Amino acid sequence: MKRALAAVSAVLLTSGLLTCVVTPAHAAPPTSPAPDASAAARAATVLRANPGAVQGSSAESYQVRSTKVDPSGAAHTRYTRTYQGLRVYGGDFVIHTAPNGTYAGSSVGLAAPLTLATSARTTAAAAKKAASARFAGKAEAVGTPELFVDASSGQGRLAWETVVSGWQPDGQTPSRLHVITDATTGATVGSYDEIESVVGSGQGIYTGTVSIDTTLSGSTYQMIDPLRGNGRTCDMNNGTSSCTTFTDADNAWGTGATSNRQSAAVDAHFGAAKTFDYFKNTHGRNGIFGNGSGVPSRVHYGNNYVNAFWDGAQMTYGDGSGNSRPLVSLDVAGHEMSHGVTEALAGLVYSGESGGLNEATSDIFGNMVEFYAAAPSDPGDYQVGEKININNNGTPLRYMYNPSLDGSSDSCWSTSTKNKDVHYSSGVANHFFFNLAEGTGATSYGTSPVCGSAPAVTGIGRTKAEKIWYRALDVYFTSNTSYVSTSNPANTSRAYSLRAATDLYGSCSTEYKAVQAAWTAVNVAGSDSACSTGNDFSVALSPTAGSVNPGSSAATTVSTATTSGSAQTVTFSASGLPSGASAAFSPASVTSGGSSTLTISTSASTPAGTYSITVNGAGAVTRSATYQLTVNGTGGGCTAPGQKLANPGFESGATGWTASSGVITSSSSQAARTGSYKAWLNGYGSTRTETLAQSVSLPAGCSSYALSFWLHIDSAETTSSVAYDKLNVQVLNSSGTVLATLATYSNLNKATGYSQKTFSLAAYAGQTVSLKFTGTEDSSLQTSFVVDDTALTVS
Repeated sequence: MKRALAAVSAVLLTSGLLTCVVTPAHAAPPTSPAPDASAAARAATVLRANPGAVQGSSAESYQVRSTKVDPSGAAHTRYTRTYQGLRVYGGDFVIHTAPNGTYAGSSVGLAAPLTLATSARTTAAAAKKAASARFAGKAEAVGTPELFVDASSGQGRLAWETVVSGWQPDGQTPSRLHVITDATTGATVGSYDEIESVVGSGQGIYTGTVSIDTTLSGSTYQMIDPLRGNGRTCDMNNGTSSCTTFTDADNAWGTGATSNRQSAAVDAHFGAAKTFDYFKNTHGRNGIFGNGSGVPSRVHYGNNYVNAFWDGAQMTYGDGSGNSRPLVSLDVAGHEMSHGVTEALAGLVYSGESGGLNEATSDIFGNMVEFYAAAPSDPGDYQVGEKININNNGTPLRYMYNPSLDGSSDSCWSTSTKNKDVHYSSGVANHFFFNLAEGTGATSYGTSPVCGSAPAVTGIGRTKAEKIWYRALDVYFTSNTSYVSTSNPANTSRAYSLRAATDLYGSCSTEYKAVQAAWTAVNVAGSDSACSTGNDFSVALSPTAGSVNPGSSAATTVSTATTSGSAQTVTFSASGLPSGASAAFSPASVTSGGSSTLTISTSASTPAGTYSITVNGAGAVTRSATYQLTVNGTGGGCTAPGQKLANPGFESGATGWTASSGVITSSSSQAARTGSYKAWLNGYGSTRTETLAQSVSLPAGCSSYALSFWLHIDSAETTSSVAYDKLNVQVLNSSGTVLATLATYSNLNKATGYSQKTFSLAAYAGQTVSLKFTGTEDSSLQTSFVVDDTALTVS
């Protein structure tokens, strides 16, 4: 044991509603419609001519996932991406083409081209062990880890994905947990569960007396819907395996009482039918799967099971506490099945802000299904799960008009929104949608406040609002679209919903301005393009930044797209160049929809520094984009040589360093190399992460930037092949982005005494960076990483 630890308890936050889940035993969803071949061919032509439009590189391959062709002939082709043969999670994109086949823009999640190495330092066995430890329920199978590129953040990193299948701690909710492990550091960087949950004529428990479509077989009616792809409703008999299709002799189903097993089935069957009809009649989508297939609905699942879930192929409903409150309400049905639509279209990653958008999409469409169905006992509203009473106090799970009323959801976006459970980060988009449809202030459904000093919003009605949201999901959202993105502002829900509003109602239309106002009212700002009702275009760069040594050059692709009106000639120029630098465009002008290569050349006298270069495209209007050029330091002499780290031997305690509690210590249990103090990371023999960091400014113009430190590693691990516990040494920029991993050490490097490690930081001359040590330890057998006598000497 390293030293005494305070007891820590981990609390798993749940929404009380529903979880999305996929079980290995369930059938795969029906196959999606095949892509339109002519639209895909036009997109392929555009993609070959504009690789920069998708942050592309020669190391990549692209595969068409789906196409959508508008009545005008404009088309939208979705792609997946591989990098050096590896799947890129978050690398999906959409190529938009005009009716004449020319480039009309792109939706892309990557913020910069991928340049990473593809050799894993962490083994598949270690990733499998980490994934198993992450699973909280009863695991039944651990899949073979897959090496892939995780670009869900917009930046690529090499990672392992391991799927652990089994049951959640309640023993009834199936789970297929995807665990992402950094293939360089071995750290677990995220996880998500495939299973997403909410937590005839007949009389349903919630819908009242309604008509349902069934099938007559001989003299017996079956609860199979012949008008909607033969979707069936069956009875799980309060088990978790077999399911028996409901039958009836007179086609009069249920009594409205929970005690009659058919009553819950009526609600589920009716919900599946109305959700199918809603997407078909409102959005032109042929059912949940897009191919006319019906959705199987399973009711009376489990015992006292307070949940419902979508597993990618079917709906499953529990009977609630005491088996007395089945979770078969209309908005729950619409919510869960809408997860299937989201997965088929944008595939929004179920974590962070994209996960919030995923959940909000289900809340939005679940409520729109409720309005569409107009059931006599369950009229439309903007509450989620108000009928199922999961809270046992008559309150709904969520309130779209003021999400914070539930005590957990965000009504307004903040920098912490991305860290919330997706059922709560969904509040920002839910609130936006309500404002867009109904407006702010007092409404028939509740009072919607604005965030901060935002102006009031006048709603445009549900019909227009739902079409804008579906259009954005259908042709613009990517898997990692977020509310706010400083690195890729175009890949945001605000930007994409504005493009959808432009498509449907025109640039700068009343609807377009309402979308702007509704996002502003929930504190989601954006760098919206200026409105134009004439001929207009956009300018984008890929990559958006680069670094050079004086005397060398950097290049980027300048892409244009016609955003309204007709194509026009766009002539390029650049401003903000440092002295001694020049810019050249090839070609110097294009017809909007085309692209050019910008080459920025520096001279030997170009001073070191980072410069914001404005790239202008001039046509009927002028549109711009910004390129960040970093010129590395060389000449001019080494103006500030010497050792740059504060308190390099730790003898002044934590002075100059930022460290986890207890890391900088004079404990006699581990000897310092010199003096009394050192930095001791890990050594507990239990799961733990500890860090040690210091920010340092490196002067430009020096010839040597030598980082050194002494490291001692001891470990109780006995393996000679698996790195269970690790220490990463990294360089980060001022925003916390990892610029480089200098080295990774592990229990495999244990040895007697200290050894010195040295590295060059010349690549960061002229910058302020952070030197960071991160130690991670698994659940058993200690490994101690002891650092002493650091130095960063510049000469």
